[in-house]
Amino acid sequence: MNIELYGVSAVVLIIGLVELAKQIGFPAKFAGVLAVGFGLAVSLGYAYLAEQVAFEAVITGLALGLSAAGLYSATKNAVE
Repeated sequence: MNIELYGVSAVVLIIGLVELAKQIGFPAKFAGVLAVGFGLAVSLGYAYLAEQVAFEAVITGLALGLSAAGLYSATKNAVE
């Protein structure tokens, strides 16, 4: 279920994109929603290029986005 793009896990990529969005002014309280959106976008794009079923891509995208949001939250709480 893990999608890798050029050897980089999509979860790590999503965390980086969310951090970038927050640095350019995206509200931090919506970071989780943005992570799920990025997860869906990455998964649906990957499914389109690999000619996979869209339903599977949506489920995978939700898992990627929620994983990225959870990993970020756990790391943030551990630091504090």
